[in-house]
Amino acid sequence: MPKRDFEKLLIQAVDEGLSSLGESSRHAVYFYLEKKFDLKKQEIPDKIKIFADAIEKIFGSGADFLEVLIMKNLYEKVGGILKLRESNDFTFVEYVMDVKRNFAGEKRVTSKEKALKEAFNWQEVEV
Repeated sequence: MPKRDFEKLLIQAVDEGLSSLGESSRHAVYFYLEKKFDLKKQEIPDKIKIFADAIEKIFGSGADFLEVLIMKNLYEKVGGILKLRESNDFTFVEYVMDVKRNFAGEKRVTSKEKALKEAFNWQEVEV
């Protein structure tokens, strides 16, 4: 799949994650990203580090919750295409970059639940 397909899926995953805050809050976050951080919604895939930093500045420790939601959404959208690192210190940006690198289908995991448990060191995950 081309790069544009991945970018579209990432934007959808971000949109769905932010929608968990409510529609008006989602719109407010996009407005704030554009005005305060000069980051348009369409630019998020190319500026994922800026997006992650902005979300952390906006939400503080609450950003972790949003990042996990976005990662789960992205994982579901790419259909289990994933190559995980062994590290327990796996950041949002690293996760997105790994999924992007492996989007062409280099490695598929057979169990979404197993992959998410390994990636986030969770005991139970609903996928």
